[in-house]
Amino acid sequence: QVHVVESGGGLVQAGGSLRLSCAVSESIFMFDTMGWYRQAPGKQRELVAKRPRWGSRIYADSVTGRFTISVDNAPNMVYLQMNNLKPEDTAIYFCNADRPDGGAWGQGTRVTVSS
Repeated sequence: QVHVVESGGGLVQAGGSLRLSCAVSESIFMFDTMGWYRQAPGKQRELVAKRPRWGSRIYADSVTGRFTISVDNAPNMVYLQMNNLKPEDTAIYFCNADRPDGGAWGQGTRVTVSS
């Protein structure tokens, strides 16, 4: 069973930066896509950024130019660098490791951006 654990969330002022980390229990090469999603209070979970194993990175329009997804194959880490944070970025952020058999989700890490 795949395990995914996020870390790095916290409270930050608007305009600040955070880097979220995601530790995966299997090699990144075993997954078709690594992604970050978020869910704000009262809203549905939405895609923030994803990195297909083949192809270009994809970002939500709301974070393009501010967030960057990256991976480190050793030791199986996925990162989300978040710059120029805005209050509307406040949410729980989830890491997803996706492949045909379903992959896995982490428990999430909370990001709060104060104005």
